[in-house]
Amino acid sequence: MSKLITLTQPESAAAEAYRTLRTNLLFINPSKPPQVLLLTTPGATGEVTEKSLAAANLAVAFAQAGRKTLLLDCDLRHPQQHSLWNIANDVGIAAALTQPNQSAYQSVGVTQLQVLPAGPRTANPADLFSSPQMAAFLQLARQQADIIIIDAPPILAVTDAILLGGQVDGVLLTLTASKSQRTQAQRAYDVLNKAQLSILGAVLTNAPNDGAMLKY
Repeated sequence: MSKLITLTQPESAAAEAYRTLRTNLLFINPSKPPQVLLLTTPGATGEVTEKSLAAANLAVAFAQAGRKTLLLDCDLRHPQQHSLWNIANDVGIAAALTQPNQSAYQSVGVTQLQVLPAGPRTANPADLFSSPQMAAFLQLARQQADIIIIDAPPILAVTDAILLGGQVDGVLLTLTASKSQRTQAQRAYDVLNKAQLSILGAVLTNAPNDGAMLKY
């Protein structure tokens, strides 16, 4: 958890940036704020880890505000959440879908926050995410939590994020300062827009103040 700035340095400018991001998301539509958020990235080297860090820190920020939060690691290609939280990865999203009566969520020592790791690799993640079981799983999650944050694979690498994006309330495109390329970011935006997904904005990580910023 040493990389989770919202826990290790809660008074820092970076942690405050995540709280600001949380507030911005809640006020995008004050009467009905997005409940299920998906974070993805174009997919350049270094972006995947930053994307997962952003998802984890944002989940902590929501939990610290007293909102019951679920963090789902749906990046089955390059899962990061189990490493970030130092939790077991033997049971994950696939098991949660195939064995709905078995809780795969894990407590991580943060009040109001539970994490569902990716679990063992599955042969066809796209088939998993487009299945009726996934839709039913997210519907149940909506009843169990105030906020659900999905850590999804890079948008330009595979179709997983598009399939998941059609089942969420909004998508955040995570970009990394000094690593994300403008052309790749534009391509990622175009793919999301063509799929008619609800794009809430772009999160810039690794910014000069080491924070996270939401841009529209």
